[in-house]
Amino acid sequence: QVQLVESGGGLVQAGGSLRLSCAASGTIESINYMGWYRQAPGKQRDLVAASTSGGTLNYAESVQGRFTISRDNAKNTVYLQMNSLKPEDTAVYYCTADIRANRLIRRYWGQGTQVTVSS
Repeated sequence: QVQLVESGGGLVQAGGSLRLSCAASGTIESINYMGWYRQAPGKQRDLVAASTSGGTLNYAESVQGRFTISRDNAKNTVYLQMNSLKPEDTAVYYCTADIRANRLIRRYWGQGTQVTVSS
């Protein structure tokens, strides 16, 4: 059974940094897309950053230049380095990945990790 487990959230002051990690485990044949979304209270879940196995990176405009997504394919892990955090970055952050397992490809989601940025 495939699952994604996130870690690294917490409370930080504005201007600070956090690093989120997300590890995929289970009977994994391959992973293409891995990314991070976030959802603030009362708002929809939005893309923060994404990475394909081919090296293409995408970022939300609001985090460009502050957040960096990276992957360790040997560990099936994706990271999100968040610098210069702002109160508006406060949200639950979710990891997602398109994983091939048992010859089927589907999108998986982590349980979410809370990031709170105080002003």
